[in-house]
Amino acid sequence: MRIGFIGLGNMGRHMARHLIHAGHLVTVHDTRPESAAEHLGLGARWADTPAACATDAELLITMLPNPRIVEDVLLRGGAAEALPEGALWIDMSTSTPAAAERVAAEVLDQRGVRRLDAPVSGMARGAEAGQLQIFVGGTADDFRMCLPVLEAMGDPDKVLHVGPLGAGYTVKLLINLLWFSHLVATSEVLAIGVRAGVDLGVLRNSLLASPAASNFLENDILCVLADGDYDDSFAMMLACKDLGLAIDLGRDLGVSTELSALVEQIYRRAKAQHGDLAGEMSPVRLYESLAGREFRLPNPATAHDAALSAV
Repeated sequence: MRIGFIGLGNMGRHMARHLIHAGHLVTVHDTRPESAAEHLGLGARWADTPAACATDAELLITMLPNPRIVEDVLLRGGAAEALPEGALWIDMSTSTPAAAERVAAEVLDQRGVRRLDAPVSGMARGAEAGQLQIFVGGTADDFRMCLPVLEAMGDPDKVLHVGPLGAGYTVKLLINLLWFSHLVATSEVLAIGVRAGVDLGVLRNSLLASPAASNFLENDILCVLADGDYDDSFAMMLACKDLGLAIDLGRDLGVSTELSALVEQIYRRAKAQHGDLAGEMSPVRLYESLAGREFRLPNPATAHDAALSAV
């Protein structure tokens, strides 16, 4: 299949590589031409502009940082206008239904271009391994047609059709919102326990043996506990952006978001303290400061092995 792929960042570069390995004819574009060196070496074509990347594509995939850039690429960058009639656009960015609807209303609907929203979870390591979770909104027919392409980038058991157009964006925003909330709640609990004199490893094992156990506590936070890695593959500025989008969605729907707003405040405080490019787990540092010590397990090698086995 002829695929245009726009956005070769921490996630997109791996996703595009998997499509090339799957035998698709891939044309790539990014604001940083150097990011495409690996892909060109594997046989991909380079496009100087978003419009050139979309020209002749049967399928255009975008993996971009935020809704504004999605609109810039599709509308002002000319990608939407360049797509052939009957092509399909898959937006895998963490974006919003409103942004995609504006693109469709201005260009795509008149040109007979279909679309899916298919944002992803799994962090950069999931993208590198081709084991992303993908949440797809759109028609069942378009989902079935694109399933082999999506499975080349994701775990086939976790490529899910979650509803009509817009449902994929919504599910991904809510996944991020709950994950960030897990991080803040877990960090607060660890800080209280450590400050009270409970051994960190004993506390974590006790929580994992209780009804309060979570995947975050068991797997995701191990990069911090084992290696002091706050996951700079996803920057705080993007985490705060996602939190803001989720809270805006709740507000637009008339759903109260008091807890989510507090989580957002904590994330923004961590961003102000540690910088826009700090890792998405940087709020843990705020609670380490309150506890008076870093959260590290006494046997990092064991914890690291456990983290790898969980990927």
